[in-house]
Amino acid sequence: MVDVHAPHAPIQGWRDLLVHLGTITMGILIALFLEGCIEWLQHRQLVHEAQVSLHREIAHNLQAIKRFTANIHQRQKELDSDITVLRYLVKNGKMPENKKVSIDYTISTMDDVSWRTAQATGAVSYMAYAEAGVYSDIYVSQDALYAAEKDGARDAILSYAPFIGRHDTDSDLTPAQGADVLQKIQILAGELKLIESLAATLETQYQKYLGAQPPGAGAATGPG
Repeated sequence: MVDVHAPHAPIQGWRDLLVHLGTITMGILIALFLEGCIEWLQHRQLVHEAQVSLHREIAHNLQAIKRFTANIHQRQKELDSDITVLRYLVKNGKMPENKKVSIDYTISTMDDVSWRTAQATGAVSYMAYAEAGVYSDIYVSQDALYAAEKDGARDAILSYAPFIGRHDTDSDLTPAQGADVLQKIQILAGELKLIESLAATLETQYQKYLGAQPPGAGAATGPG
């Protein structure tokens, strides 16, 4: 808040008036400049904290996506085996000896707390446009991966549904039941291909960001 006081002595002539107005104007400008500097420093600190937090979160997610991808590859191998078993069942009318169907699926989400916090605190609005765009692209890709994972979970449940109430998935199925499960598992296998592709894209985005963005790099724009 800027306080404006009346002159201590009577104003005599235009010269005194102009000097008084100039003094007031200068004082207001200095006060506004100082206030702008304080706000800029606060915004700069807010952005810095967000950058450090986001860098840490993305580095953590990079390690998580590598483990996630390895898990996806394992699920794909199991589904390939399931498809082979079920094709045998459909063709021969019985399950092959010492073979069973294994349907396993887990959802592994990537962290986004730092991104949501940066948005909630307004830190993103003080970042450079290009920098904010990089973060936005990364977390949009995370959301797309999570949506695909949920679809995959649905397909896994549908694939496993015929086995509910049975002792195990190695229990005999009829050829018709086997054909139905086979179709569902093939859909799940296709879903895993999409998930694998999305995960690969996200991993590349993580690596590109971490390679180009050291912790705490960048700053808010200056005052004014």
